[in-house]
Amino acid sequence: MKHFHRLFNPLCWPIAAKISAALVSAVLIPMSFTAYYNLRQSLNSVEAGEYRKLELLATSTASRLDQLIIDIGRIVVQVSSDRNAVNFLTASTSGEREGFRNDLQQTLENVSRSNPDFDAVFIMDKEGDVVAATDSKFFGKNYAFREYFRSSIQGNSYVSSILVGETTKRPGMFFSHPVRSLSGEIVGVLVLKIKGADIWAIINDLQVGSQSYVFLIDQQGVIISHADQSLLYHSLIPLPQNILKQIVADRRYGLEQIQSLNIPELKVMVKAKLAGHATYRYPPHQMPRIVGFAPLEQQPWVLGVSKPKAQFAAPLNHLIWLHGSSVLIIGGITAIIALLLARRISRPIHALTGAAQALEHDDFDSYVLELHQSLAKSTHSQDDIGQLVRVFLKMAEEVRMRHQKLKMQVQELRIEIDETKRANNVAEITENEHFQQLQIKIQKLREQAVIVSETETDYYRRLQSKVQSLKERSLTSEV
Repeated sequence: MKHFHRLFNPLCWPIAAKISAALVSAVLIPMSFTAYYNLRQSLNSVEAGEYRKLELLATSTASRLDQLIIDIGRIVVQVSSDRNAVNFLTASTSGEREGFRNDLQQTLENVSRSNPDFDAVFIMDKEGDVVAATDSKFFGKNYAFREYFRSSIQGNSYVSSILVGETTKRPGMFFSHPVRSLSGEIVGVLVLKIKGADIWAIINDLQVGSQSYVFLIDQQGVIISHADQSLLYHSLIPLPQNILKQIVADRRYGLEQIQSLNIPELKVMVKAKLAGHATYRYPPHQMPRIVGFAPLEQQPWVLGVSKPKAQFAAPLNHLIWLHGSSVLIIGGITAIIALLLARRISRPIHALTGAAQALEHDDFDSYVLELHQSLAKSTHSQDDIGQLVRVFLKMAEEVRMRHQKLKMQVQELRIEIDETKRANNVAEITENEHFQQLQIKIQKLREQAVIVSETETDYYRRLQSKVQSLKERSLTSEV
């Protein structure tokens, strides 16, 4: 538990760990903030660029459709003013009209064959009855209920949505323009239908990657072009009841009901005036997707380019990976450099600490010698550590000399104490009363005559043994 506490308490860390942590923090913390700021700016820039790319793709395709509508509109205006069409519709009798039919029919056939995208060309009279057509299926039909007739009979040019034909059941876009007499009176309507499949092909030819697609919505938000044809004529958002009734009454898409995909995030696309983008979830799996959209200029339609958010985020994730890996690599290099530098700084400090602790032990002399060898390189450094090492070595040498001198003084003092103690012991023996009496007896014995039978040598030996026994008895009594 103690080691666990030390691990999470920076105050208890070794100085090398503290220096390493400080150096790494000093580098990584500012670098992390800088990297995060740069990453955030880069992500915003890349994200804006990806959105802009989708918007440009949508704008370019919308421009192609605009140009197609303009070109076909010019053809319709030109054909509607053709003298054969005018003469046919202004003929006063049926016989006279029949006299112009062949010329008119030839004109319509020439127009139909001029472009493979054209599906049919026909002319309606003022009541909405088809009086001439390139396809016999149209002849005699009444299309007064169609918006293109109602608009053009009022003197306006009209371009329909991609409708499902009432007669052919084929989808197509209808262009209409009033036919006027020489006096300017509207005498009929000319209609040119282009194939819906060809319009879809123009839109779907735009390659934006796998799982990506382009779609087109009309002014009500109804999909009129989509790579997945099962989604055709579905609305992005629920339509009001009055709009639904009008679409059904016009038989615009040949459906009795318009189903809604119910994607409220795409409401911004309906009747959009400017290019933009949006994020939404695609049913039924709720896959997140990004769409860039742009409005057409000739029609109130909006073209969208959609792609999965995962593909959209791929360059962003790559950018995050690059920034993250650079921070990790630089952080690792910084950590290694910081660790080596911290160990270089802490090594002489550890040695000095060990030398200071060695003052408490008997091996101080040998440790000082090792200290001199280990710190030899540090003494040449001119920084604070080098200065500290030089001062400490000088101090250690002085302490070592003082230690040696103190040891010699202690040795001399110990010798003096032993001699003094010995002299005190002798004085105690000689000043003892028993010893003095013994000395008197010895003196008396010396004065007595030497026993005849005892030699002088024997006498002295006997006398010394007595003295020795007296000394031992004296020492025993003291103890």
